Amino acid sequence: MRQWIRKLLWSAGYVIFNTRSREHYACDSLFTTNNDAFRNEPKFRQAYTRGVKAGCGVDPRIEWRVHVALWAAQAATRVPGDFVECGVNAGFMSSAIMERLDWRTTGKRFYLIDTFRGPVLTQYTAEEIGRLQVAQEAMEKGAYVTDLERVRANYSEWPNVEIVQGIVPEVLSNLTIERVAFLHLDMNCVFPERAALEYFWPLMSPHGMVLFDDYAYFGNESLARVIDAAALSLGAEVLSLPTGQGLIIK
Repeated sequence: MRQWIRKLLWSAGYVIFNTRSREHYACDSLFTTNNDAFRNEPKFRQAYTRGVKAGCGVDPRIEWRVHVALWAAQAATRVPGDFVECGVNAGFMSSAIMERLDWRTTGKRFYLIDTFRGPVLTQYTAEEIGRLQVAQEAMEKGAYVTDLERVRANYSEWPNVEIVQGIVPEVLSNLTIERVAFLHLDMNCVFPERAALEYFWPLMSPHGMVLFDDYAYFGNESLARVIDAAALSLGAEVLSLPTGQGLIIK
């Protein structure tokens, strides 16, 4: 009977996933039966666990997204320049990256830029009303970290880290970064993400990595459209990933 139901649904264009099955990856809007052996690799698990620690034990179940970020960050260690993240919040992704790369040994600095007061609601356009509502609800629920001392404590084990509190793009002109190897943008808003891309692009080294966290995410079509246009004007093109991320290799 179960097999017959599956065939019937398949013929109608539906596929059933058991989200608790170890044979499938079904998290973070990504459903696949493809190889996800990376999840069991000790170095990945250690990095992911460090990200969860940064979030005070909260696991957002974004393993494949973190896998992509770790790959891009690893590749960027071979490129001249520092690392930058705009949109840090609790520090999940950057903490996982620094754990995976044994950050003390890289000889690079990691600039962590955030308001640490939540998103700037006035930066959202009328087209982003859905994203604005999500941001407002998240702020009301305390999803954004506003305790700067907690943030500093999280990164205290790594000496080559620069925590920068401020609004993008206004705060960017205060930075003294000469070259960038890795840029992670996770501000969930069109205006600051495009501004950050355009500001840092001239500083990006050849083969440097630009990773957008929400580029292809459902409901975020306006961001993809604007970033595509900005990338085109810079002579680049964004690779859209099924994790919802977007990637540019300069």
